[in-house]
Amino acid sequence: MSDPTSNITVLGAGAWGTTLAWMLASSGHAVRLWCLEPDLAEEIRTTRRNGRYRPEIELPDNLRVHTDLATALVGAETVVIAPPSRFARGVLEQARPHLVGRPLLISASKGLEESTGLRMSQVIRQVLPEDLPLAALSGPNLSREIALGTPAVSVAASPDEEIAARAQRILTTPLFRVYRNCDIIGIELCGALKNVIAIGAGVSEGLGFGANAKGALVTRGLAEMTRLGLCLGAQPATFWGAAGVGDLVATSISHDSRNWNVGWRLAHGETWEEINRGSISVAEGVYTAQAAQRLGNEHGIALPITDAICQVLFEGVPAQCAVESLMTRPEKAEENWGLDR
Repeated sequence: MSDPTSNITVLGAGAWGTTLAWMLASSGHAVRLWCLEPDLAEEIRTTRRNGRYRPEIELPDNLRVHTDLATALVGAETVVIAPPSRFARGVLEQARPHLVGRPLLISASKGLEESTGLRMSQVIRQVLPEDLPLAALSGPNLSREIALGTPAVSVAASPDEEIAARAQRILTTPLFRVYRNCDIIGIELCGALKNVIAIGAGVSEGLGFGANAKGALVTRGLAEMTRLGLCLGAQPATFWGAAGVGDLVATSISHDSRNWNVGWRLAHGETWEEINRGSISVAEGVYTAQAAQRLGNEHGIALPITDAICQVLFEGVPAQCAVESLMTRPEKAEENWGLDR
């Protein structure tokens, strides 16, 4: 069971960060939520709701919101890192001078750093002291469903099983079951790469395709994720678990998924620039697609779905044309889920 006296700081007051802060505070932890926007922080203080990102949740009194990182991090025994991946490095650099002692770090951001292709734990290790205990959290965790009180599972991963177990104990609730895993590389790559495939799922449905196309996309997407993951040091079994196929399926079928919605809108003729201008939330798959494409090129790994998504997002290729290119690629044998890459 989790320790009800733990002092926890959550960095990032978006939909996922707010949901995690609410969940942890509801379990009895003393939670500080760091929020970048002063107006949003004031709204949360006065209404006990984050109307911008997670209006379904009424935030308990043991959750305090701060805009000052020094105040937010005072006495933190656990720090949950939940900003969008493209902003994580900047937030961590600002937080570094205010970290005291050896708090447990839990990375909850699902993405690859756009400019470097690094996983979030790699970014954290570059910016924060390397001796701090670190775990990554990933799984089929659509924040709106969790906010509505429906059951969900997740995976806490660290090469050190005791660190993974600590994160597991802190995060587990009666409706949020957390497993542990030592494959942090695979867990983070699953959480990042499934967002790219979810954009493709939105495109597929937006073009009016049916279950056959969705099934093909999910299975070929999983193969693509596994190929790249094995090349980068992940374990193949991870891609068959909750953080792999579980999260991939959830994100590819849910209309609550920001990434699915980007794909849907692309299929209906909007450009990424138009979608981005009107959005208050970050679709991680857009930036991860570019990072993953570069990694695939660097390592000689074929990522045809990722390449097609990048063409639609950044090169102006119509979604229907990208699908036709995928379907008319040269014939090949179905690989053994990347094991024979």
